[in-house]
Amino acid sequence: MAVRLPRPHRFDVYIAVSGLLGGLVLLAIGLAIRTAEDPVVQWAGRWPILVPLVVMAGCELLRRAAPRTALLTGTAAIILDALTQGSLVTVLMFTDLMYAAVLYGPPASARRIPRITGLLAVVGTVVPFAMWRVPEALLIGVVIGIVSFSPAATGLIVRNHRDAAEAARLRAEQTALLAELDRGQAVAAERARMARELHDMVANHLSAIAIHSTAALSLDDPGTSRQALGVIRENSVAGLAEMRRLIGILRDSSGDTEPSAAPTLDGLGALVEGARVNGLDVTLDAAPAQVPAPVELAAYRIVQESLTNALKHACPGRVTVTLVRLGRSLTVAVTSPFGDRDSPRAPGSGAGLVGMRERTALLGGTFEAGPEDSPDGKIWAVRATLPVTEGDPP
Repeated sequence: MAVRLPRPHRFDVYIAVSGLLGGLVLLAIGLAIRTAEDPVVQWAGRWPILVPLVVMAGCELLRRAAPRTALLTGTAAIILDALTQGSLVTVLMFTDLMYAAVLYGPPASARRIPRITGLLAVVGTVVPFAMWRVPEALLIGVVIGIVSFSPAATGLIVRNHRDAAEAARLRAEQTALLAELDRGQAVAAERARMARELHDMVANHLSAIAIHSTAALSLDDPGTSRQALGVIRENSVAGLAEMRRLIGILRDSSGDTEPSAAPTLDGLGALVEGARVNGLDVTLDAAPAQVPAPVELAAYRIVQESLTNALKHACPGRVTVTLVRLGRSLTVAVTSPFGDRDSPRAPGSGAGLVGMRERTALLGGTFEAGPEDSPDGKIWAVRATLPVTEGDPP
């Protein structure tokens, strides 16, 4: 199978053509490294200088596409050029091949070539001087250093700067990506928080409105309808106030993540009283306890959502609300009668349990909800254990 050579870069074509034309111009005007009286020139003649020149120009085509191949071939060409009159352009193109081999070659070559050329420059300085004992012998090492080590070292410096710039660019892209991920997570968390607040603030009142409006429409009793309308009005006003408070939270640009007047455990009495007005038989057993504001808000919302679910789904019977502070945790428990119903008294979205579970998880607590057996029959129990110290397990 034929080997397909890599396509040269356009800039490399310009270098190759310019180098070849420049070498031909120097040959035409008779400018070379050695004079015509040099024994090597008299032996080889003038025209063999074209061979290494053409080969070196061809190597320039591969300086970027195949730098190691170009350098090895160029090394053979520069050795051949030393046996002719010698072209300055051929030497200049060889230095460019040395530079390109370090800059565009594999990392291993980029490390080895400067070491090898540096060693050759030292050997080319020490050995001739040790043999001939004349100062002019030191020039051999200087020439080797200029032709090979200097372009290799320059290529290594440029490559290191290029790699450092690429690494900085990648780090900047990664930082931007991480910032975008953090922003997306922050937006998702804020959307979830707003969804929980909206559900917990309004669902209780809307559920009561739906239940009592159904009763007012289904019963042909002016007294019952008037009482139902009164409850509907109370819940409408309370729901509107909660909506206004939520809008205030959303419009607040101070950076606070919680409302300035967040509900507290002191408001559980009013919450239970409202549930009783809506038709629930509720008992509250809450020992006063000092807990952090996030725990207080979570406990209040869990009780509120549990009472809303009991209003919509529970069978007739007693609903109990219990809050107990035990050590470093606050336990919230809400139980209600559980049984088969044809349909809920008000439609539900299924987001209530999810919201309670999320609130508990954000505080590092545990949450469970489901049917249980009790001495009074089957009940639906909601239990949440909330750590009152941040970072402590319940």
